[in-house]
Order: sequence, then C-alpha cells, then structure tokens
Amino acid sequence: MLINLLQADTTLQEVAEAINAQASAATAVEATEMHESLFDLFRMGGALMWVLLILSIVAIYIIGKKWWTIHRASKIDPNFMNDIRDYISEGKFKSAITLCQRYDNPVARMIETGIKRIGRPMADLQNAVENIGNVEVARLEKGLPILASIAGGAPMIGFLGTVIGMVQAFFNMSKAGNNIDITMLSGGIYTAMITTVGGLIVGIIAYFGYNWLTSRISDLVYKMESSTIEFVDIVLHEPDAEGEEK
Repeated sequence: MLINLLQADTTLQEVAEAINAQASAATAVEATEMHESLFDLFRMGGALMWVLLILSIVAIYIIGKKWWTIHRASKIDPNFMNDIRDYISEGKFKSAITLCQRYDNPVARMIETGIKRIGRPMADLQNAVENIGNVEVARLEKGLPILASIAGGAPMIGFLGTVIGMVQAFFNMSKAGNNIDITMLSGGIYTAMITTVGGLIVGIIAYFGYNWLTSRISDLVYKMESSTIEFVDIVLHEPDAEGEEK
C-alpha cells in the first residue's frame, strides 16, 4: 500500500513538472510571437517609422537630461540665505563667496555675483544678478524648443504616413481594375494606421514632457527671484563694506 502511494506521488510530481514545462514553453513562444508581431507592425509602417523612432529617442533623451539638470539646480539648502545674511552682517564676504561656490545651482551663482558687486551702486549690483539669472534660465531652457518641435512635428509626420498609405492603397486599387483583392490594400492601410499611431505616441510623450519640464523651470525661476529679492534686502539693510574679511 505504501509503495503504491509513493508511486502515485512520484507520478503526480512528474505530471506537474511536465505541465510547468509546457506552460513555460508556451509563454516563451507567445513572447517571441509578440516580439515578431510588433517588429512586423513597425516594418509595415514604412520608412517614416524610423524617423519617428529617432524622434522618440531624442525626446526621451532631452526629457531625461533636462530632468536631471533641473533636479540638481533645485537642490537649495534651506539655511543658505540665512548663512549669507550672517556672513554679510559680519563683513565676511570671502566666506560668503566660498559658501556660494560650494553649491552648483543657479541661486548660489547669482548670489555670488551679487556679493562680488557689494560696494558698487545698487543698480549695478541688481543688473549683474539679473544678467546671471537670465543666463541660468537660458541654460535650463536649452533643448526645450527641440522638444516642442517634436511634440508638434511627430503627429504631422504620422499624418504624412497616413496620406502616403492611402495613396498607396488607392494606387493598388486603380491597378487592380475589377480584380480588387483586400490583400492588395492591406499594405497601404497598414502604413496609414501604424504611422498615425506612432506619430501620436511620440507627440504625446514630447508634449507632456515639454509641459512638465516647463512647469519645473517656472518653479525654479520663482525660487531664483525670491532669493534675489532677499539678497537685495540683505544688502540694503546691512552696513556697506569693501569686502574685508573679519
């Protein structure tokens, strides 16, 4: 009896292993077929699909690079301006400049420029800080026009593929005469539909990426303006000095 139970248990284990092996094989086949199907769809879209692929890579690269740049530029120590205030009130301008050079962000570079102008007319100091701010904003916005162009251009390229596909389909119909076969139209219809979908996907990614990055830059510009106003207020209410270290 015990031997029969052991044999039955062994048989069940073998059956389970066989089922698992078949399931794994079926999953691998399905994944391969899906991969081949996606590649076939991409290929049927024609040459414009390669253009859309390049545009998608460029868009994702710009979004990733600008996100990292803005993320680093947004790292501002909450006590930074308080430390600057203390150094300026004590006349330790070199220490204040050294503190600014520790941080790699637009606010620190603007404040450093302003500290170096302390002792000059306030208009010169404000102009110098604003000029540095404009340069920093331009650096943050670099690449965004390309992203905006992709957002607007990718759907148009997809629409161009649609027109080309429909022209191809009607051309095949005119050549076939009365012997119209649906397979003769499938190539043009595939090109029309696939390029439209591809263009919309690339355009949507670029569009939302552009608006998101623009919003992040606007938040950073607000921080830069707030810090500039606070710095000017510090300089106006502190005794003038010539940059000597106490």
